[in-house]
Amino acid sequence: MRFAKTILMSGALALMSSVSLAADMVPIKPVEKVDLQRFMGPWYVIASIPSALEKKAYNAVETYKLAPNGHIDTVFHYRNSAFTNPIKTIKSTGFVTPNTNNAVWGVQIVWPIKAQYVIAYLDDNYGETIIARDKRDYVWIMARTPTIPQADYDAMVARVAAMGYKVNDIRKVPQQWPETGGTEPSGN
Repeated sequence: MRFAKTILMSGALALMSSVSLAADMVPIKPVEKVDLQRFMGPWYVIASIPSALEKKAYNAVETYKLAPNGHIDTVFHYRNSAFTNPIKTIKSTGFVTPNTNNAVWGVQIVWPIKAQYVIAYLDDNYGETIIARDKRDYVWIMARTPTIPQADYDAMVARVAAMGYKVNDIRKVPQQWPETGGTEPSGN
C-alpha cells in the first residue's frame, strides 16, 4: 500500500511540475510585421520538428495564397517516405490573428480547431522563415529554395534552439528537384 502511495505521489508531482513548466514557458516572439503579399507563394520545408503527418515527408512544400476574404489558402504537398511515392496534399486555411501585424495565424485543417502558427523569424528578403508554436511541439524551417547554405541552416537551427526547442528533434526534409516529370510546386 505504501509503495502504491509513493508511486501515485511521484506521478502527481511529475504532472504538476510539467504543468508548471508549461505555464512558465515564455511565448514565442513573432516578427514585428509580415507583408502578406510578399509572404505568399511556395516555401520549401528545409527541416522541421514534424507533425504526425509529416514524419516521413520528402519534397515538402507549403504554398500560401491570399484569398479575397483575407484568409490564407494553404496547400502542403509532399511525398511520403520516398521521392518516388505519389504526391500527397493537405489543404488548410490560415486566419491572421488581429493586432499581430500578420505575424500570428490560426491554421485550420479541420473545423473548428485552429492551430497556432507564429512567424518567429523572417529574413529581410522573404527568402527564409521559421514558423513556431508556443507549445514548442512543432517547428518549420522553410526557404524559397529547396536547399540553403549550411551556414544559413546552422543559424536557423541556432534560432530554433534559442526559442526553447529541442534541436535533436529536428528532421531535415529530403528535397530533390526537379521532381520526376519536371513538376515544381504550384500551390494547387
